[in-house]
Amino acid sequence: MNQKGIDPNSLDLLAREGILALRRAKRRNMERLTLACGGVAVNSVDNLTPDVLGFAGVVYEQVLGDDKFTFVEEVENPYSCTIMLKGPNRHTIVQVRDAIRDGLRAVKNTIEDGRVLPGAGAFEVGAWKHLQEYSKSVSGKAKIGVLAYGDALLVIPKTLAQNCGFDQQDAIIKLQEEHIKVGLANRG
Repeated sequence: MNQKGIDPNSLDLLAREGILALRRAKRRNMERLTLACGGVAVNSVDNLTPDVLGFAGVVYEQVLGDDKFTFVEEVENPYSCTIMLKGPNRHTIVQVRDAIRDGLRAVKNTIEDGRVLPGAGAFEVGAWKHLQEYSKSVSGKAKIGVLAYGDALLVIPKTLAQNCGFDQQDAIIKLQEEHIKVGLANRG
């Protein structure tokens, strides 16, 4: 792979030996390639040695629409990859790209932090359960306030259930039973 041009005679000689030569690659793609395949970018053929070479099991070009894409697959220790998105319109592609970016960031943050905060209403149902227990130690008007606050927290999992097409009451009852019987604080 070369950032500059390769003369036609050299391309022909490489092709005869079954070597795919790519020219005019963008700098960022060259950086990604070294991360994906290993190896080191060199400035001259004289600097080519076995220790600067990377590895890819399969490299091929494919035309998608009006553009040519080069696929590099079956690499040994990948530290980079590219996700190709296709969609009916630009808006859909932007939505999918943002969803993938958010998901990858969540995974990255989980790995770096070593912690996970359960979602989908798990915290709210867990807090409701804790407030139910706490209300037993409180008396008077404060008890009514604690119970009301716990019930108000359940609006979030109810809304999530409704937005997913589930019956609110059935979903919240199942969640509450899971939290009470099994004691799983990560169920949402």
